[in-house]
Amino acid sequence: MDRETCLECTIRRRWFAPIGLAALLFLLSLPAPARDLGQWENSDPTIRAWFKGLMRPDMPTSSCCGEADAYWADEIHVRDGRVFATITDDRDDGPLRRPHVPIGTEIEVPPNKIKWDRGNPTGHNIIFLATFGKFVFCFVQGSGT
Repeated sequence: MDRETCLECTIRRRWFAPIGLAALLFLLSLPAPARDLGQWENSDPTIRAWFKGLMRPDMPTSSCCGEADAYWADEIHVRDGRVFATITDDRDDGPLRRPHVPIGTEIEVPPNKIKWDRGNPTGHNIIFLATFGKFVFCFVQGSGT
């Protein structure tokens, strides 16, 4: 009986592991909804349009998200070939309707999240973060153009 139980467990593991992995990959590939809760109605229309038009470099059909997911990260460091952005955003989070990320928080920016093709009219490096943690949607260097 124990041998059958072990055989059943092995069969289940062989079926459920790939199914679970496939489900996880599917969920991670879904587009991330931008959070525009009306807080940007008084912002510069050019900058608002720029934010709305940004698409993820690793998923060109998915938005980088919006201004409510954007943090200034004007300090960049490269260590061991990896890019790190440090949050420098001192704006009040309340009016922006975003979770607080303390100034000085360092976040690794994966190479496939760096956006090179759209310029940046804000004058700041911008990092777009998921609300549930340090997951990076996009990183755009500040060009001031």
